[in-house]
Amino acid sequence: MVKDIKKLTLLIVLALSMQPAFSQLGFSHEIGAFFGPIAFQSDFGVRSDLETNAGNTGIAVGIVHYINFSYRADCNCYSTDTYFNDHFKLRSEISWNKTKLEHFGKWVDSDRTTPEADQLRAHSGEAQNWDIGMQLEYFPRSIRAFTAGAYSFAPFGALGAHFVSFNPSVETTYGLPGGAANLDNFYNPWNVASGGDPFVSDEGGSTWSVVASVGTRYKLTVLSDLFVELRWQYYFDDFVDGLNHKLGSNKANDWNLWFNFGYIYYLD
Repeated sequence: MVKDIKKLTLLIVLALSMQPAFSQLGFSHEIGAFFGPIAFQSDFGVRSDLETNAGNTGIAVGIVHYINFSYRADCNCYSTDTYFNDHFKLRSEISWNKTKLEHFGKWVDSDRTTPEADQLRAHSGEAQNWDIGMQLEYFPRSIRAFTAGAYSFAPFGALGAHFVSFNPSVETTYGLPGGAANLDNFYNPWNVASGGDPFVSDEGGSTWSVVASVGTRYKLTVLSDLFVELRWQYYFDDFVDGLNHKLGSNKANDWNLWFNFGYIYYLD
């Protein structure tokens, strides 16, 4: 975990060091913050199950910084009128999210009384992640016109990459000695399919993820906006939730959906 913190700190320093470079080019800046619910799609529960999707939800918060290419802070004037400058912004972000995880769906219904069902009901966990990364946001409508108040809403789409430091937890109340350290306390088919490989882990680690968003800004004042976005994030690791079983139903790495509400202030 110490190595992951060092990596995250290094990336934060690198991201911050890029801001003076952009400032020297004259681009203007925006800062903001957001919060919202997050639905974690993991190896817990049943794939495409509404109860699972609704039950394994958590919270996310973050701070954001934007490079606004349409306006120059060094002269209080618009930049060169190009399509890129008038339709794209570069977003940097540091965020945190946490989700408590349990098993939902038919395999833990009350009418199931097998030891395997008891093992699933006794198993819980928590996914906790720190993110740092960048996204390129595309605004189909003119950024200049929106900034000048020509319209109230500015929809956008975004694509980017985040470095993730994850620190899951694993718990079970199943009655065999050893608690979470005894793999026989967990769902028996996972143990059989693992072939001796670990399938639960509370070890922290780091990975990369790809993020894609759609949303809109709302012009609140001359120097401030509100925004709302729906974000999809896919991790390049399947232990972000502390579980990586080898059954055929495990077809993808962990991923999640964010629904963020935020506030943005124009610095210059």
